[in-house]
Amino acid sequence: MDGKPDSDVADIESAVVALRRAQKRRTLARLSERRGERTGHHAELPDSVFELLDVIESATERGDTLTITEAAAVLDVDQPRSSRLAAQALDGGLLRREADQHDGRRSLLALTPEGRDVLTEIREFRRRVIAEVTAGWAAEDRAALARLLTRFVQDFDSVSRR
Repeated sequence: MDGKPDSDVADIESAVVALRRAQKRRTLARLSERRGERTGHHAELPDSVFELLDVIESATERGDTLTITEAAAVLDVDQPRSSRLAAQALDGGLLRREADQHDGRRSLLALTPEGRDVLTEIREFRRRVIAEVTAGWAAEDRAALARLLTRFVQDFDSVSRR
C-alpha cells in the first residue's frame, strides 16, 4: 500500500475538525453580523436559540416531537439551559407549546410560522455563503462534494449509532 488511503483519511479528519471548530466558533453567525444580515427583533437572541429551532424542525421533519428535556439531550445541554432557550424562543414568538395528545403531562415544542421564517432566512444565508465559497468551482466539483459529503454524513451517522 502506498499510504494514499491513510493520507486521504487524515485529510478528511482534518477537514471535519476544521468544520467543527468553525461551528463552535459560530463562524457563520459572526459573518452574518459583520455583513449586517443579522437584523430584526430576533437578532439579539443567542445562537443557541436558533440551534433549538433547528432541532425542533429536524424532529418535525422526521415525524417526531420534542419536549424541553428531549431537546436538551439532542443539544447536549442540561435541562435548565434547554428550558431557558425554549423560554426565549417562546417569548420571541418562534416556538409554541402543544399538549401531547398521548400524555397530558408532556408539553411539546413546535415551531410557529415566524420560527419557520427565521429558519428559512438562516438557511438562505448559509446557502449564499456556500455558493460564494464554491463560486469558482466547476459544477462537477460542487456536485461531487454534495454527493460525497451527504454520503459521508449518512455513513458517519450509521457508524456512530452502533
